[in-house]
Amino acid sequence: MDEQRLFLLDGMALVYRAHFAFAVKPIMTSYGLNASAVLGFVNTLVELLQKENPTHLAVVFDTAAPTARHERFPAYKAQREAMPEDLSIAIPHVKRLIDAFQIPVLERDGYEADDIIGTLAKQAEAEGGYVTYMVTPDKDFAQLVDERTFIWKPGRQGNEREILGVAQVRENWGIERPEQVIDVLGLWGDAVDNIPGIPGFGEKTAKALIAAWGSVEGVIANVDKLKGKQKEKVQEHAEQARLSRELAVIQIDVPMDLPIEALRRKAMDEDAVKGLLVEFEFNALGRRLFGDGFKAGRGFHRRPENTAAETGEDESGQLPLAVMQTLATIEKKYVIADTPKSRAEAVARVLKAGGAGLDVDRDSGDARAAHLRGIAFAFGGHEAVYLTGAAPSVLAAEVAPVFADAAATVTGHDLKEQIQVLILAGVAVRCRVFDTMLAQLLAEPEQKASLGYLAEAHLGYTLGGAAKTEAGGQLLMAGLDEDHTAVGESAMERADTALRLAPVLQPAVERTEQTRVFTEIECPLVPVIAGMEAAGIKLESAVLREASVRLEKDIRHLELSVFEKAGGSFNLNSPKQLGEILFDKLRLIEKPKKTKTGQYMTGEDVLAELAGEHQIVADLLAYREASKLKSTYVDALPGAISPRTGRVHTTFHQLHAATGRLASNNPNLQNIPIRTEQGRAIRKAFISAGPDWSLLSADYSQVELRVMASLSGDAHMIAAFQEGLDIHTATAARVHGVPLAETTPDMRRVAKMVNFGIIYGISAFGLAQRLGIPRADASRFIDEYFLQYPGVKNFMESTVEDAKKKGYVETVTGRRRYLRDINSGNMNVRKAAERTAINTPIQGSAADMIKIAMVRVADFLAAGNHATRMLLQVHDELVFEVPSAELDLMRAKLPEIMRDALPLAVPVVVETGEGKDWFEAHA
Repeated sequence: MDEQRLFLLDGMALVYRAHFAFAVKPIMTSYGLNASAVLGFVNTLVELLQKENPTHLAVVFDTAAPTARHERFPAYKAQREAMPEDLSIAIPHVKRLIDAFQIPVLERDGYEADDIIGTLAKQAEAEGGYVTYMVTPDKDFAQLVDERTFIWKPGRQGNEREILGVAQVRENWGIERPEQVIDVLGLWGDAVDNIPGIPGFGEKTAKALIAAWGSVEGVIANVDKLKGKQKEKVQEHAEQARLSRELAVIQIDVPMDLPIEALRRKAMDEDAVKGLLVEFEFNALGRRLFGDGFKAGRGFHRRPENTAAETGEDESGQLPLAVMQTLATIEKKYVIADTPKSRAEAVARVLKAGGAGLDVDRDSGDARAAHLRGIAFAFGGHEAVYLTGAAPSVLAAEVAPVFADAAATVTGHDLKEQIQVLILAGVAVRCRVFDTMLAQLLAEPEQKASLGYLAEAHLGYTLGGAAKTEAGGQLLMAGLDEDHTAVGESAMERADTALRLAPVLQPAVERTEQTRVFTEIECPLVPVIAGMEAAGIKLESAVLREASVRLEKDIRHLELSVFEKAGGSFNLNSPKQLGEILFDKLRLIEKPKKTKTGQYMTGEDVLAELAGEHQIVADLLAYREASKLKSTYVDALPGAISPRTGRVHTTFHQLHAATGRLASNNPNLQNIPIRTEQGRAIRKAFISAGPDWSLLSADYSQVELRVMASLSGDAHMIAAFQEGLDIHTATAARVHGVPLAETTPDMRRVAKMVNFGIIYGISAFGLAQRLGIPRADASRFIDEYFLQYPGVKNFMESTVEDAKKKGYVETVTGRRRYLRDINSGNMNVRKAAERTAINTPIQGSAADMIKIAMVRVADFLAAGNHATRMLLQVHDELVFEVPSAELDLMRAKLPEIMRDALPLAVPVVVETGEGKDWFEAHA
């Protein structure tokens, strides 16, 4: 008989893993279902079915009923937080998909999934002829591994799955037999399941003792051969170790009465699977399973009212699968214009129409290294033209009138890089912009925003069909080869699709009352940011080389200092080794935090809390800071210099942050520290264009606190700003009840921490940790703060209450941030959402202010034909490159424009400075 392959899937562990894998950017359907767990689970399932070809399989779930472990040890798993609502809603949908694949779902009250899987694995072994794979990320299953039973561990972040057999378990756990895993867990415990083990015994100690004495009982029997603390702890906690071992045992005798043959794989119910994939909007997965013929990406999305009749949409707003498939074969009139005459006619048509759909085609994925290859304009009615057949400079000159026309509107998707290609080709962009990606991100921030997704979600159309033969379509190739034709068709299809999406997305923006944000802030900002990215900033590599040498010396010195305090060398970059030094050897705290896998947590937040406990922690933090600066900036920045321009060009993201703040990467210039000497040295490397140029920095002063004063309407805070007082000193004086002149630097430091901490919802515990003061003192300070600034407290409370009713918060301009967890039953999740609710109107309004300022500054520079260029936006600061002849004008005019960008109830202050490098300008 051929070997049978039995796969037993640990359902709950896999759905939890899938749900949290998408925690940062959940997979949301168009009707609001968080489908992260569903997609992650079914992706694992499909990978397994396609690559492993199981003959038998089942998915096993836990139930809510208590087990014998809970009766034996009531604290078992008691520390776990309630399941997130989104996940509990998703699990029945996961089971629906499993059922559509015709795979058995197994569960039994009183037993965990681990026990059912263990029982079936041993049953399969007893029946003979089976090789069993336990599909789980859970390490505990290692105890069941033998010559015919393996762990199939799903891959993470694109990595391949792992198959763990006896050899791998022996190596990973340092034991002779897989069943000794139970004994290791008896000593080590399991933080995930709240199994205590022996206090202070980590992974390394537990494995070493079991390797030496074979079992928990062996360790207890040989306790007299142990020394010091180990001996004391084993003597004191022997019974707890026995209990922990008992709790860690996976049962293999669950009463099942289920022959393994009953788990034989069946063919999926294709209609049922297709229907669910349409319901959950898993288009890519549908194509993976059923081929390119699966076209219906978003069958449950509302379509525009005026298209319902033509598409057959029913009253529920659902678009039938068959209709969506046929929409991909609509008639198109796509034309290639590759002569001066045909290109001129196309430009004239765009100007006459007042705009067009747009897609800018380039010869490289990197916009800064790319050259203009062609431009597609779309006119509606599925008509489009692709301009090509000329040198980039000629093509740029021919289309320049379109982009110079302030009354024209170009509509496209993700236009920033496309416009950057035009700018680098010499085209000045003064026209209006309608970016469908930005419209989607504002209207439905939790949804995907790719053009392909939007086409399927709103138009029932799958991109990529343009290059195929289409009914009635005409394509005038005019001697172009097949590759150029395909490129042109793709560009025209993108321009055409964006133009068709605009009338769908505009109402969506209006429904969320974000028209001002879209039309006055985000869209006008696109060419501004494109110009900044195209301009870049000059970098002096020699300054960074010197900084690299200094940092290397600092790193080596700090490394030796840590080794000296640790009593030996180790890998400072290994969380495992570092945790053992800090918590097993130095015992800095009684109960250190651990990860789900039982490893000590040694992240930045953990070390920051311990900074006052031991000098080794301060050295470690300094080591990490120096190492990060050296690798991320000092050594990496010279490599970011463009060979084309000789300058560094960062990439800005308009809506990457939920608050609306700009973010940057490649390289990220937002996180260069300014308060440390090392960070200042990096800023010195960013220099002006030449001897007749300066860098000018214009920085909003305490803008978030000013926004908070304005939003809260607090009379005392408003008065302090209106009188031009230092807000931190004013706060210190009010809270301590002393005159301004009698405040001390330490009082101001604490007040500053509270002023900024309040914006981010700081707690008494958090303030106490940051200031190194007792929690009671921190609590009293916060209470007194709210007594002195009652308007702030009222603002915070009313904002949270309003968010709970509406489900979102807004900035001054109307920018929304939706808060799905604001009414969560999980206290920690809800509190986090409440802090976000308080912070977003403040930080988001500050973001709106600087974005509006950027648009108005760009208009001013263009209108006056000034040579000054805006180069960077970093937090609340704008950096300009200014010729000497314009310095006085810019020093006066730029702060004025920035101050007036978003009027507040308090004065807005902009501080400026100039110099030959960024540090000098900012200083």
